[in-house]
Amino acid sequence: MQMKKILLIYTGGTIGMMKDPETGSLKSFNFEELSKQAPELKRFAYAIDVHSFNPIIDSSNMQPEAWVRIAELIFSAYDAYDGFVILHGSDTMAYTASALSFMFEDLAKPVVLTGSQLPVGEIRTDARENLVTAIEIAASDHPIIPEVCIYFDYKLYRGNRASKYNSVKFEAFQSVNYPALAEAGVHIRYNTEFIMPVNKNKLQIHTKLDPSVGLLKLFPGITESFVQAILKTPGMKALVLEAFGSGNAPTDPWFIDALQMAIEQGIIIYDVTQCGGGTVELGLYETSASLKSIGVIGGSDITTESAIAKLMYLLGKGLSKQEIEALLPQSLRGEMMNG
Repeated sequence: MQMKKILLIYTGGTIGMMKDPETGSLKSFNFEELSKQAPELKRFAYAIDVHSFNPIIDSSNMQPEAWVRIAELIFSAYDAYDGFVILHGSDTMAYTASALSFMFEDLAKPVVLTGSQLPVGEIRTDARENLVTAIEIAASDHPIIPEVCIYFDYKLYRGNRASKYNSVKFEAFQSVNYPALAEAGVHIRYNTEFIMPVNKNKLQIHTKLDPSVGLLKLFPGITESFVQAILKTPGMKALVLEAFGSGNAPTDPWFIDALQMAIEQGIIIYDVTQCGGGTVELGLYETSASLKSIGVIGGSDITTESAIAKLMYLLGKGLSKQEIEALLPQSLRGEMMNG
């Protein structure tokens, strides 16, 4: 039986840090010594190659340019490996996973992002378990996971369905609107009914992303001047509107008029819920009926991270406003229920 080949990509983040015994500060360690910190890897019958970003990127500094680097690296090595594991800081991991899910079309191999809340050298670290299990999942035959995923704290999530919800627990991520793809215990239990089927098409990569996207989170007391400042941001082509509940917003005439004028001037407005779970249903209540009537697009149960990535991807394809608005309610990579 041919040995499985896994490409491990270290972009940065807590998982790759070790405490300097002299200064006590955290520094990145050489991944060629990975097996010393995670000796469990020696028991795998896998060939594991490592590619480390230089310089490494703190996840708070993650930008679309880095997403392109990751996607191009995987695309160039795609035929040589059975699966890919990306080590990444947790703060923006859901954004990266969402973006990669749109950038890869007809993916047929696992791309698993993982990280940790504590460095790999710490006694109580979650890094070793996350790393070892992510690699095992990336090498899985039964089933193959042909998706961009996030593995954290014993659960594997569809990457464009997950969000970071806790900064101090090992259970840092949740996927409220879509079940976990797998759960690791004594055995790894795969929920195959929720995993995308493997396709036979050739992998395509989309690396043109347009970051001309804004985000407006509604709150009681929001002012007209604030909303106008956001809507008049130079160069903005699309806006993710984090609305209340099932997509609701103030019915003040100034607010509706401001959104309508922005839409008439060519800005796409994509309505998502600021709740941790649930779905947008424009028109269900009076407070969202006006949004629907002026051309705001409902985002169903998509996450904010995925909505931003989806807009960057669609804008990058050079589609017309009408074409993008027609695609936004559709699930392109399993990121939402069809709206």
